Amino acid sequence: MGLASKLDKSQAVQFYEQMLLIRRFEEQCNRLYMQGQIRGFCHLYVGEEAIAVGAISVLKDEDYIVTHYRDHGHALARGLHPNVIMAELMGRATGCSGGRGGSMHLFDVPKGFMGGHAIVGGHLPMAAGIALASKYRSNDRVVICFFGDGAVNQGEFHETLNLASLWKLPVLFFLENNLYGMGTHVDQTHAGGRDIYKVADSYKIPAAQIDGMDVLAVKDATDEALSRIRAGDGPVFIEAMTYRFVGHSVQDPSYYREADEVDQWREKDPIDAFRALSLGEGLMEQEDFRRIEENVNRQVAEAVRFAEESAPPEMETLHENVYA
Repeated sequence: MGLASKLDKSQAVQFYEQMLLIRRFEEQCNRLYMQGQIRGFCHLYVGEEAIAVGAISVLKDEDYIVTHYRDHGHALARGLHPNVIMAELMGRATGCSGGRGGSMHLFDVPKGFMGGHAIVGGHLPMAAGIALASKYRSNDRVVICFFGDGAVNQGEFHETLNLASLWKLPVLFFLENNLYGMGTHVDQTHAGGRDIYKVADSYKIPAAQIDGMDVLAVKDATDEALSRIRAGDGPVFIEAMTYRFVGHSVQDPSYYREADEVDQWREKDPIDAFRALSLGEGLMEQEDFRRIEENVNRQVAEAVRFAEESAPPEMETLHENVYA
């Protein structure tokens, strides 16, 4: 089935623009970090854009997202404004978490974006808890929980899958397998190697492995999974094979990876691939890409300007939202 039979032009434009916005936003984050305007930890999503855009495109507005610390791409794909994300990264009061969370703790409750969590695997039980609440309320709200391959060796990963299966919770476990947990290859950390999705069989959770560099493959797999979950059949597990083109964090020079490996994956760049596909199917023309590029560049420039002109949180607010 060709692309033209799955998407119209407006959808193709939306997918391409969202992926490009994530890429340009992250590139700007890298520059700002080097300039000292973004501090603390900062983990970029460069190379993995197709997953956030493809998966989140089929969510309903009332659905929930719970994710890990590489969360900028998910937030942008969910529709959080670049201005408030950039302001959060720069520690400004106008940020989506009031300047208190930074890169790893982006939140927007009205959009169902329930974080950005820094503890590896620690957010999986939270996703199950939200899903349990949805089931109690019978409100048809599904939770999509993104996590990396490093999380699958944590105890809470197995505990969460077990309870989600027993209770038939409405949650989609979405593994973004970029092959490296920090600087260690997954073949050295997981006995199952690159087929982590098979772990779900032990918990009687339907699972599949897909191409995480193909935005349409991600969209279709997510759509199918959500249909099953909404029918009351319980959780689903998707493993998307992907690759981060940059280091684990901005501070990581990534010396542990061979240049040839990085080059091979860069040939699968999800943005370049979708652009070529759109041109080949006649859905978009060169002028469309030029307009999108200009629009994305404006959005990113405006986000930086907004953040730079915003004030940091006032000292008097230091103890707000502190519960104990």
